[in-house]
Amino acid sequence: MKAFKHILKTIVILATISCSTNSEISLEEEERLELNNLKEEIELLVSKETCTENTTCNFIAFGSKPCGGPWSYLVFNTSINVGLLKEKVAAYNKKEAAFNIKWNIISDCSVVLPPTELTCVNGKCTAVY
Repeated sequence: MKAFKHILKTIVILATISCSTNSEISLEEEERLELNNLKEEIELLVSKETCTENTTCNFIAFGSKPCGGPWSYLVFNTSINVGLLKEKVAAYNKKEAAFNIKWNIISDCSVVLPPTELTCVNGKCTAVY
């Protein structure tokens, strides 16, 4: 009987550990989904307008690498709501930086350089590196 109680106690402890691990995974996945949704909003905003000349193109640092710096640069036409874009990108970058710290995310530490030039190609602002 004593062995049975010990086995039962072990099963309950393992089940508890398993449940807490699953909820942590769910929380991480939930936060990642939230980041992905915000990223999609930003990409949709950037893709809305077409350009006709190079001077209406601009870029913004996007994302937060665990080692520091952005993952990439978003190129956009300045005819969009640039204030809203900057607001959403700042929120995304801040959330991703916090996510990286919270979940111990790692990446390469390569530096992503900004575009050297922006051109309007077939109605789409395009980065030149």
